[in-house]
Amino acid sequence: MSLTKYVRSAFQIRWNLLTLFGGIGVSILSGRPDIALPLVAAAEVGFLTMLASHPKFQRAMDAQDAAVERSKNSQSANVVLRQILKQLPAPFLTRYERLRTSCQDLRQIANDLQQSGTLESGQPLESFQIAGLDRLIWIFLRLMFTQFTLGKFLERTKRDRIVNDIELAQTRLGEIPPTDESPHAQKMRRTLHDNVQTCQERLANFDKAQANYEFVGHELNRLENKIKSLAELGVNRQEPDYISSQVDTVARSLLDTEKTMNELDFATGLGPLNDETPDLIHQPLLQATQKT
Repeated sequence: MSLTKYVRSAFQIRWNLLTLFGGIGVSILSGRPDIALPLVAAAEVGFLTMLASHPKFQRAMDAQDAAVERSKNSQSANVVLRQILKQLPAPFLTRYERLRTSCQDLRQIANDLQQSGTLESGQPLESFQIAGLDRLIWIFLRLMFTQFTLGKFLERTKRDRIVNDIELAQTRLGEIPPTDESPHAQKMRRTLHDNVQTCQERLANFDKAQANYEFVGHELNRLENKIKSLAELGVNRQEPDYISSQVDTVARSLLDTEKTMNELDFATGLGPLNDETPDLIHQPLLQATQKT
């Protein structure tokens, strides 16, 4: 935040405005506003300069702005969440709910163990560990939606048909005599060459989508097992630092996955994956799994 914004924030503080307008009113009523008003203005400038340049005030304003931004991002993440849950068919939602339920059940086990005194209070599945699992489940859900979107594309587009289009265009291109330099022949060559190139680009795009689909499928399986393992660690190990480090390790291993999802944003329409994550583990079970 620039110094100008800090000054504006300091000026807009309610008790500063009350003091300022009170000072102006007293100055007018004093009978000597020509003297009093400049003094009030000087005091206000001095106060704003001092407060706006104070590190503690700047940190408070930065934190306030960050909270507002987080709130906006969180709302945006919930919009994306509703969009995903609305479009995913039942088998995908069932898989998502099965994973989330597993984390919820393990969290309940941890709470029961705490209450019984078997585990030390406050150790398993701390709030920051829940947040880490939420982050991983959020990536899992978005990754599953990416797989669903790619699957629809691959169903609509047939590779054999693209290959046949290439072969047909190349056959027709070969039927034009190389010695024929007539305007019609040149026009046909340009059209057929362009058609071959376009079909080859479509084929490359299809093969890339197929490779991404397979990659996403493997990543889903890997991440699902990682999340289950981390949730189980939260119950079986009383080492929050270790569990958190494992969550961070898994998150770092997903950098390529996040990059792939962002590159496929044109297909999913979800927007880039940011740092905001919906509260997933604590949410009630979906009724949407009943849809067909």
